Amino acid sequence: MATELNQTAKELLNKIETKEATIGVVGLGYVGLPLAVEKAKAGYKVIGFDVQQSRVDQVNNGINYIGDVVDEDLKAITESGQLKATTDYSLIKEVDAVAICVPTPLDTYQQPDTSYVENSGKEISKYMHKGMLIVLESTTYPGTTEEVLKPILESTGLKVGQDFFLAYSPERVDPGNKHFNTKNTPKVVGGVTPACTDIAAQLYKNVLEGDVHTVSSPAVAEMEKILENTFRHINIALANEMAILCNRMNIDVWEVIDAAATKPYGFMPFYPGPGLGGHCIPIDPFYLTWKAREYNYHTRLIELAGEINNAMPEFVVDRCMKILNEDKKSLNGAKVLVLGVAYKKDIDDMRESPALDIMTLLTKAGADWKAVDPYVSQFKLNGEIIKTVELTAEELEQADLVLITTDHSNFDYDLIATKSSVIFDTRNALKGHTDKAKKYYRL
Repeated sequence: MATELNQTAKELLNKIETKEATIGVVGLGYVGLPLAVEKAKAGYKVIGFDVQQSRVDQVNNGINYIGDVVDEDLKAITESGQLKATTDYSLIKEVDAVAICVPTPLDTYQQPDTSYVENSGKEISKYMHKGMLIVLESTTYPGTTEEVLKPILESTGLKVGQDFFLAYSPERVDPGNKHFNTKNTPKVVGGVTPACTDIAAQLYKNVLEGDVHTVSSPAVAEMEKILENTFRHINIALANEMAILCNRMNIDVWEVIDAAATKPYGFMPFYPGPGLGGHCIPIDPFYLTWKAREYNYHTRLIELAGEINNAMPEFVVDRCMKILNEDKKSLNGAKVLVLGVAYKKDIDDMRESPALDIMTLLTKAGADWKAVDPYVSQFKLNGEIIKTVELTAEELEQADLVLITTDHSNFDYDLIATKSSVIFDTRNALKGHTDKAKKYYRL
C-alpha cells in the first residue's frame, strides 16, 4: 500500500490480512447479522453484540431470524464457535475491529436520531484499546462519523489515525433480493485518514466478493449512501405522481412505463405503489434535508418527493372508496381484504410499511378489514395486536374489495383473480391474470 503506516497500523493490518483478528459487530439486525455471518464464514472469529437478549439467544442457538442469512450457515458457524453473540459490551476489549450496525431512525420531529450510534460509541469507548479499527455502517447524514462518533472515541485519549482507526462504510442491504446480498454487493469505504481507509478496505476485501471502492473521507461515503436512496426516493415519487395523473386521464400507467422501458438508454423504470416502506428510502433522504439547513440550503426536490410518496396511502384509500361507489357501496362497513403487510415482496419486514398506514386509514373510514400475509402471522397496529388470516376462496368471496398492497410471489394469483368480486391492485401483481378477474383496477 502506498499509505505510510505506523507500527500500530502495520500490526493491525497484519492481523486482518492473516485473519488472526477478532471482529465485533454491534447490532444483529438486518445489516449486522448477515455481516457477522460473512465475516465468520471468511475465517474470522466474530463476536456479535446486541442489547436484545432474545436475539443473542437465537444466534447462540443457531436460530436464524433474518431472511438474507442461510439457516445452515448460521448453525454451522455458531456450533463451531466461529460466531458467538452477547449483551456484554466488555468483550469489546477482545476484538481488533468492530462494525457498528445500529438503527438511525427519525424522531417525532423528522430529525435524525443518532442516539443508537452515540450509545454504541460510548459502550465501545469504555473498553476500546490501542490498535483497533471501528467502522460505522449505519446510514446517516454526512459528518456523523467525524462530528459525532470520533469525539466520543477520542475522549479515551487515543488518537484516530495513530492509536485507533475509524472509517465509514455504508450498508447496502436489500432484503429479499435474489441476486445481490451482503457478500457480492460492492462496498464503499471512507476513512478519517488514509491509514484508516486502507485498513478498513482490506478487511472488506478479505470478506466480500464485491469490489471495494475507496473514497477520500467518511463524509463522501456518507453522502453517496444518501444519494443512492434519494435517487430512488425521487424517482419513485415521479412514478407515483404519474400514476395519479394517469388515473385522472384514464391512461394505464403500467403500460406507459413498460413502453418507456423499451428505450435502451436514458431511462430507468421505477414503479408506483401504495407508499414507501423499509428503513432506507422513506427515512434517509430526510437526514440530508436536516443537514442541509446547517448550510442554509432547502432541499426542495427531496421534500416534495416526500410529500408525494407520503400521500400515497391516502390516495389508495380514496381510490378504494371510489371503486366501491361504482357498485353503490360505502367504504364504511365494507369488507376489505388487504393482501400484504410487509413493505415489499417475499420478506417479513414491516418497517415503515405503507400497508400499516392504509389499514389505519381504513379503520378511520369504518371499513371492516382483514389482512393476509404469508410472512407475517401477526402485527401491532395502533397498540393492538392483529392476527393475519389465511388466503382462502371463502375470504376472497366474502370481501367487497380485495386490495393488493404487497406482491408476494407465493400468493395464489389465479385464485385471487377468479374468486374476488372486485380487486384493486397497487403493485400490478395480477399481470397475466387480469383476464380472469370479474372487476379489476390498477393503481
